[in-house]
Amino acid sequence: MILGRKLTGKTMKFLLFIFVGVVHLLPLASGKAIHGNGTSQRTFQEIKEEIAHYGDVAKAIINFTVYGKGQNRSYERLALLVDTVGPRLSGSKSLEKAIEIMQQNLQGDGLENVHLEPVKIPHWERGEESAVMLEPRIHKMAILGLGSSIGTPPEGITAEVLVVTSFDELQRRGPDAKGKIVVYNQPYTNYSAAVQYRVEGAVEAAKVGALASLIRSVASFSIYSPHTGIQEYQNGVPKIPTACITVEDAEMMSRMASRGNKIVIQLKMGAKSYPDADSFNTVAEITGSKYPEQIVLVSGHLDSWDVGQGALDDGGGAFISWEALSVIKDLGLRPKRTLRLVLWTAEEQGGVGSSQYYQLHKANSSNYSLVMESDLGTFLPSGLRFTGSNSARIIMEEVMSLLQPINITQVLKNGDGTDINFWIQDGVPGASLLDDLYKYFSFHHSHGDTMTVMDPKQMNLAAAVWTVVSYVIADLEEMLPRS
Repeated sequence: MILGRKLTGKTMKFLLFIFVGVVHLLPLASGKAIHGNGTSQRTFQEIKEEIAHYGDVAKAIINFTVYGKGQNRSYERLALLVDTVGPRLSGSKSLEKAIEIMQQNLQGDGLENVHLEPVKIPHWERGEESAVMLEPRIHKMAILGLGSSIGTPPEGITAEVLVVTSFDELQRRGPDAKGKIVVYNQPYTNYSAAVQYRVEGAVEAAKVGALASLIRSVASFSIYSPHTGIQEYQNGVPKIPTACITVEDAEMMSRMASRGNKIVIQLKMGAKSYPDADSFNTVAEITGSKYPEQIVLVSGHLDSWDVGQGALDDGGGAFISWEALSVIKDLGLRPKRTLRLVLWTAEEQGGVGSSQYYQLHKANSSNYSLVMESDLGTFLPSGLRFTGSNSARIIMEEVMSLLQPINITQVLKNGDGTDINFWIQDGVPGASLLDDLYKYFSFHHSHGDTMTVMDPKQMNLAAAVWTVVSYVIADLEEMLPRS
């Protein structure tokens, strides 16, 4: 999840050029994705007028989703799935069951071309795990092993602790780490900065001879809640067990170490990796009426970690994506382009399902007008994050203006996401929903990721944004222009 960059001077000049009324020919062409050499003779004013004609449709979508028959539907559908199936770890029986249920749901909803696309995905299980501080006092710690970690020997690992706050400090104190358990108490400034310790912490600790690593949970807020997630080993570096601990325990041990206390922990982890498992990306469509070969993709991931219910991450995103197609169908709309829903598998293991989807479909990338992914929560949306050409951004700003009735009109930077980055790197415009990230990372990857943190009214608004954007972009006469 990458934070936005500032607009360049060139971009600001471009926007000024457009809005002072100077005629600018956008690089668009009917039915085709046009790159830098586009020759469309449509002016921005003509495209603006075309988008404005969708005002009544946008209002109908908003009324249906927020106030009408679709009200709370995405929330209720999600609650039924996660209460029935629970968390959906890559390679688990519960993920298999969720995919089976969703295929039936999409077929029952009357969507078109509902099918499963086979994927090979990692299969890792955490097993029994515990951590007990033995010195300077007895304290049983809450932990969650990190995805793909190895386990400890059956008797566990008992060792003294070295507490560090950064990789730089670890390097400076490298000789002190040998034979110890490294505890990272890195500060939380934002997710992107802090998550590197979860992903790379074990490797960096192993390089200096540590026996295991414990990482302060990557969380914006904590009520003694460990937050799990994927970690990565590196070829040529010994694999050591690694887990996340609570913010509270990381800070306590940091204080103890600053006083000169000797800290000893016994760590036991039964984590184990198994051969890759069979799984599926789940696909459904509304076939386009005029350019059926062209695609607007909406998506979220169906898998989750094995704690909580996977409601926040990413049940909400998956279900507002389903809701977008449901609403469009229920209102009797059919866009010119095909609107494709994909519910990804094994996103939490690094976008495994979406990577294999890209390999299968990348030859058709020129026919993708927009790829959308909701994986930052479905609380009250603050806007849409977008990555694409300057011309495409201006079009997206006009589309978002259709959401003025619910006062969600911002177009922000960096619309990338784990499951759509492959397409964005290929030049396809990308969009993701943005809402309350502080709240999102308070519950993300923890036991607290349950339906209790979801709000049906906020999901309604998120679904309305997702539906309006996906429908209008799919129905415009021309594809979004590319760089």
